[in-house]
Amino acid sequence: MFKTVQPNLLSFDIEWIPDPVAAQRLYGVKLDGPASEHDAFKRLWAEGGATEEMPRPYLKTMLCRIVTIAGIFREVDRNGDVSLRLVSLPVDINDPEKCSEKNILDGFLRGIGRKKPQLVGYNSANADIPILMQRAVVHGMGGHGFGARPDKPWEGADYFSTAGDYSVDLAKALAWGANTPRLHEAATVSGIPGKVDTAGDQVWELYLKGQLGKIRDYNDFDAFTTHLLWARIARFGELLTKQEYEHEQKLVRELIQKEIDGGKVHLERYLKAWDALRG
Repeated sequence: MFKTVQPNLLSFDIEWIPDPVAAQRLYGVKLDGPASEHDAFKRLWAEGGATEEMPRPYLKTMLCRIVTIAGIFREVDRNGDVSLRLVSLPVDINDPEKCSEKNILDGFLRGIGRKKPQLVGYNSANADIPILMQRAVVHGMGGHGFGARPDKPWEGADYFSTAGDYSVDLAKALAWGANTPRLHEAATVSGIPGKVDTAGDQVWELYLKGQLGKIRDYNDFDAFTTHLLWARIARFGELLTKQEYEHEQKLVRELIQKEIDGGKVHLERYLKAWDALRG
């Protein structure tokens, strides 16, 4: 269970696919179009232990490529006022340069290095934190402060330490081992939308179909779900009072409506699902 809520906090989620270049470099798979990318996926799954019952096993994150990152950035000002905003990468899904993994990573890590937020994820200690570091290593990138390690936990943000609260894994806050629920399960039984329209195991298909926008939409859903679940667990830990918890939900709803008004109409489905569960 985490002990603190930092003034800057980011509830985030990452979507990734098998990395075709990893298949090319490791196994000599030729890459010359979408069909060959699918062949690359299948080769990585095969080498990862695919069976008839499980044709797409979970791959090591080092062998995967990040395609989108979404998060809810929470900031508390000097007066104690809380504000929320949605971070959704890539910003422009029609710009191939902005959609490159390296640019997505660079933008995200620069933001982390600049703001040093408390990072909140689901199964993030096992997946999201490692893939950020591993894929930056693949690209030969600097961490922009994300990888900096203070000498002592209280001397600054340390995203690779279990001694502090700068990297919060909600899955570990809820349980260990066989009792650990999936994000969809934990959220839905708590009255928070889990999977809306798309599931994580469909991301690779959407990518091959060129539907990056749908992946980013799905990523937005998971970011809101992660943040709402964080607020509920923070309420249990008495890090948020009842009034603060209710205000947090109000702020989330206002942010969703603001994003809808700004053109993110897919969030209407999220709001509808939330209302249905609350009802």
